[in-house]
Amino acid sequence: MDIPLPFLDQSLVLTWWKIWGYAGTFMFTGRWFVQMHYSKKAGRPVLPIVYWIMSLFGSFMLFTYFVFGKNDSVGILANLFPPVVAVYNLWLELSHRKKQQGEQL
Repeated sequence: MDIPLPFLDQSLVLTWWKIWGYAGTFMFTGRWFVQMHYSKKAGRPVLPIVYWIMSLFGSFMLFTYFVFGKNDSVGILANLFPPVVAVYNLWLELSHRKKQQGEQL
């Protein structure tokens, strides 16, 4: 599906890979709005677990877009490290929650 869209005297071609890449961008960027919402609600800086989940999925989506859709080494390198950090922080969070549950019993 290649749909040309008029954009600044050029045509922007919309492909399934671009839709995937845009979705990844919105997922990765949207995590900041989620973090802001939770922080405002708590009245202090907070990084909820959904922040790390959105980081992981957004990075994965962007990485696959740059590998298969765009074939751009800059995008590939930019999206290699964030999923590692997201997985590590999810692991820490889940370990912490498990430890807290054990202490409550």
